[in-house]
Amino acid sequence: QVQLVESGGGLVQAGGSLRLSCAASGRTFSSRGMGWFRQAPGKERESVASISWNGGSTYYADSVKGRFAISRDNAKNTVYLQMDSLKPEDTAVYYCAVRNTPWSGESSSETDFGWWGQGTQVTVSS
Repeated sequence: QVQLVESGGGLVQAGGSLRLSCAASGRTFSSRGMGWFRQAPGKERESVASISWNGGSTYYADSVKGRFAISRDNAKNTVYLQMDSLKPEDTAVYYCAVRNTPWSGESSSETDFGWWGQGTQVTVSS
């Protein structure tokens, strides 16, 4: 059974940092693009960042450019999201996801992703 398990969320003050991890089990995703999405209360889920299967290309939402960094370790079947200079508006449930297509690049479209984690809460206090 395929599982994506996020960790690293929590409560942090504005200006602080968190590092999210998403470990996949049940199959290897080293040949697929991966991404992070988030959903704040009362809002639609939105793309935050994504990374190609080999880590060679990345995508960032404008709201997080320069503050967040996505990376992956294919040997560990894990994707990371380093979040620095956090703002209260970054508060959301963060989800990791894996692309449907093998040998895929980055994407900001939810429909390109077929496997999803359960989410981890990130709360940034002002």
